[in-house]
Amino acid sequence: MRTTIYLPDDLLMEAKKLAVESRCTLTAIIEQSLREKMISRFDGEPLTAVHLTVYGKDGLFPGIDLDDTSALLDVMEESHAPDGC
Repeated sequence: MRTTIYLPDDLLMEAKKLAVESRCTLTAIIEQSLREKMISRFDGEPLTAVHLTVYGKDGLFPGIDLDDTSALLDVMEESHAPDGC
């Protein structure tokens, strides 16, 4: 998306200098800086433990790989498919 922002001249010059030194665009420098600032809002906040309710005692079904989402979706769709499909 295209937008207009107003930056102090000295900040703009420093950002342009960093872009040249980094061999990237001014847009990339501004985007990265904004993302870093947004992420830093959460730095220092304590993480809370998550408790997952688990049913059964045998773990995953054989052949299930939670890192392979497409295969997992295939297995899930097979288990919900009507008989004869």
